Amino acid sequence: MTGEQGTTTSRRGDEIIATGRRKTAVARVRMKPGAGEITINGRDLDSYFPSIKDRQLVAGALEQVGKRTAVKVLITVDGGGPTGQAGACRLGIARALKVFDAELAEPLRQGGLLTRDGRMKERKKYGLRGARRGTQFSKR
Repeated sequence: MTGEQGTTTSRRGDEIIATGRRKTAVARVRMKPGAGEITINGRDLDSYFPSIKDRQLVAGALEQVGKRTAVKVLITVDGGGPTGQAGACRLGIARALKVFDAELAEPLRQGGLLTRDGRMKERKKYGLRGARRGTQFSKR
């Protein structure tokens, strides 16, 4: 099954595979019925994301639709930093939940969880020190 904007979400038996992206981070999410464990790169959620804000961001999609204790989530995430990785995990979980239960698509959409955050770092331009910052003006 193909999701939005070229991302793939597929179902293999009782397992759902989805992809989430944020900034330069990419998260590959595997979801199946379970007791609510979230494992990221072989570590549990609390040890991978020490920040409460990032943990809430990752589990937010599951909490919002009330499936926190109904599914087991295995995530492989790479690239970016902690915030980008947490956002990528959230999008991947939301996309997997949409396939897991089609009735959850509308609440997820209303919560803005199925929309990819398109903000990326602006590229550096020639003649400038960064994306927009120029060199310091010198009168003499």
